[in-house]
Amino acid sequence: MKNILSINGGSSSVKFALYRSGEPQERSLYGKVDRIGFPDTSLIVYDSAGNQRESRGLTVTDHTTAANSLIDWLETQEGFKTVEAVGHRVVHGMKHSEPEVVTQELLDELHRLRPYDPDHLPREIELIEAFRRRHPKLPQVACFDTAFHRSMPRVAKLLPIPRRFDDKGVQRYGFHGLSCAYLMEELSRTAGEKSAQGRVVLAHLGNGASLTAVLGGKSFDTSMGFTPTAGIPMSTRSGDLDPGLAPYLERTEGMTGKQFYKMVNHESGLLGVSETSSDMRDLLAREAQDVRAAEAVALFCYHAKKWIGGLAAALGGLDTLVFSAGIGENCPPVRARICDGLGFLGIKLDAALNLKNEGLISTKEGRVAVRVLRTDEERMIARSTLRVIENTRS
Repeated sequence: MKNILSINGGSSSVKFALYRSGEPQERSLYGKVDRIGFPDTSLIVYDSAGNQRESRGLTVTDHTTAANSLIDWLETQEGFKTVEAVGHRVVHGMKHSEPEVVTQELLDELHRLRPYDPDHLPREIELIEAFRRRHPKLPQVACFDTAFHRSMPRVAKLLPIPRRFDDKGVQRYGFHGLSCAYLMEELSRTAGEKSAQGRVVLAHLGNGASLTAVLGGKSFDTSMGFTPTAGIPMSTRSGDLDPGLAPYLERTEGMTGKQFYKMVNHESGLLGVSETSSDMRDLLAREAQDVRAAEAVALFCYHAKKWIGGLAAALGGLDTLVFSAGIGENCPPVRARICDGLGFLGIKLDAALNLKNEGLISTKEGRVAVRVLRTDEERMIARSTLRVIENTRS
């Protein structure tokens, strides 16, 4: 049996989990390093049942400190001595369609790709390089979040701008690919291979949110585009915007490109519209008294509904709709509002099942199976890493 360490480096946190190959359903270690720059960052470890069992404060001032603090803590844990490989979520993989063993050549390429994803890649590269410095003999595998979407047809990848930019790699890539791959495996396991091979829309609704059309088990189209900012409004990301807004704000507000980037990625979405919170739970709790909160929730649900309809049109119909991630898995009112009015597609929710967050929340009369599936990117990283390592050694 092999132990695999999964590292999921996001824009605001680092999650990690230790998996044993012989017990794929057991998560034996789970933790989180809070966002760099917060004054009281902490490292929290949970047992397999999800209960907190240890917490230790960390002082984190930059990416290098964060990575080394994580490794310092891991080296004190008994399980780390058994790790045979480390798998990393790498958000942007350009045209890479499979996970790969990290080599110096791949690292050099990732450094060149930093301009494509300045919010994620620098942090992920630093984590990889920290492990290479501290444990140079430990194999590492890069698991690309864009890989799942490489199967999209050419028309779904093209951006309607001068063709010369397409030659430079400016196209729709799509993200949340590790989550999509995991959800498709779970759909096959829980509903059968026939369902997984049908016309599926995956609604990954969390702090980052995207919707993906899947046909025959492969990505067919997705809401996120060249960057994770595109698509529906998210916690702090704007989603799709009129490109004319950037020069307008430059003329009227003196807003620079850097300021515009910060606004659409960190000050918009639910936070921007509500002016109070990026957390859907907070907004739902106060929407009756605060019109801004109500409008933020309504905007999120409205755009999610539009994308479901558009992706169903691209697929030529819909067989299964899957809700996942923090909002999708745990927020019955949002699921209900998104599905309200989609009866023409064959979507009909069972209110009682939806309220209980059951796995299947559609009525028997509905033509579309509406499901709630818990995603697990760390587990998908571990599975991918194990497969690469075993293929490398065989």
